[in-house]
This record gives sequence, structure tokens and C-alpha cells, in this order.
Amino acid sequence: MTPVKKENVVFRKVAGETLLVPIRGEIADMKKIYILNSLGEFIWNMINGERSFEDILDAILANYEVTREEAENDLGEFLSLMVDRKLLEVTR
Repeated sequence: MTPVKKENVVFRKVAGETLLVPIRGEIADMKKIYILNSLGEFIWNMINGERSFEDILDAILANYEVTREEAENDLGEFLSLMVDRKLLEVTR
């Protein structure tokens, strides 16, 4: 399973906050701005269309003090939420 970012999402850091802003046509959908915590930002930055779930999981384990189970759950929840919000898609 490999997550892929949708092209219509802008990633920005503003005033210390990390934001994801979906773009619809030529206009940002300001009602659907998503603020990422540090782990969410780390995961988002790891997604490049080539890294698999396992690759990202290994990076989380190497950079955060969490159990494999916690990392799997957090990564799975993040990817599921981003897919539900149409910010990502997952390829097999």
C-alpha cells in the first residue's frame, strides 16, 4: 500500500502552524483547512508516491519513541482520514 498526495492540496507553514488547504478549481476551500500536528507533518512530508506504508512506518519508528502497534495505528488513522477527506489516495 502506497499513499499518494492529491495534486489539489497545498501544504503551508503559517505562524507556526502546519496547514493543508484543498484547492477547488482556482480557489482554496477555506472551510476545509486542516492543521497537522508534528507527527502528521512528518507523515505528510514522507509521502512521495513511492514510499509504502511500511517505509513510512519504519521512519516513524526511527524518529519517534512509540511502539510498533502505536505507530501502525497512528499512521493508519492518519492515512484513512486523509483519504476520507480526499487529500490522499492509496495505491496497492
